[in-house]
Amino acid sequence: MLVDSHCHLDFPDFADDLDGIVGRAEAAGIGRMVTISTRVKRLNGLLAITERFPDVYCSVGTHPHHADEEDGIPASELIELTKHPKVVALGEAGLDYFYQHGSREAQERGFRAHIAAARATGLPLVIHTREADEDCGRILEDEVAKGPFKAVLHCYTGGRELAMKAIALGLSISFTGIITFKKSEALRALAAELPADRIMVETDAPYLAPGKFRGKRNEPAYVVEVARVLAETRGVSLDEISRQTSENFFRLFSKVPAPKVAA
Repeated sequence: MLVDSHCHLDFPDFADDLDGIVGRAEAAGIGRMVTISTRVKRLNGLLAITERFPDVYCSVGTHPHHADEEDGIPASELIELTKHPKVVALGEAGLDYFYQHGSREAQERGFRAHIAAARATGLPLVIHTREADEDCGRILEDEVAKGPFKAVLHCYTGGRELAMKAIALGLSISFTGIITFKKSEALRALAAELPADRIMVETDAPYLAPGKFRGKRNEPAYVVEVARVLAETRGVSLDEISRQTSENFFRLFSKVPAPKVAA
């Protein structure tokens, strides 16, 4: 069994094919999917999807692209929204200096609010960080000093220094189809080096389709290709990487029930 720890099933790309998307994922052995929030104000759309499909769960949070739009949402509001049984994580929140869609000040305020909510609830924070390694590392060190929290740096494409800092702080790292791209040698080298109990796989669907699907719409079933390349990179079998990344997922996303066959 595999888990797609990060996809976006509420995006318009899937509107006309949601039953097919989920069905193909289940047929491919994807036991759980987490559809990730990008706007707190659109949580109801995510909840409708999770209530429709038993194996789909969601997070609640504000993507850094929308940091100005949802600036000022307090940790207390996020905490309240996590009481829904299908809300299993915070985020995605963090820093994105590549597109600059949200001001850096609002991104940092939102990032810290989400960390506070993760700390208070014990739920993991899904961190988005792009071209912001230094500031992300600074904020993580600062916040961990205030008290521990669970988190994963999703769709990791940053440098080795930030990855190792995150590992030292007790966080996890997740990989997407980017790890399958020919020019991702440095990323694969990092993936080979990380501790086995801190790695996960995801699609970030509908974006970043891996390998042979590149250029097409991504979907959760394709997380198998991510796992396959990660297994080759680490010199283990696909079965082993599937077991390890799934165990890591259920340990981090502890609100998600593990299938009885996995237990």
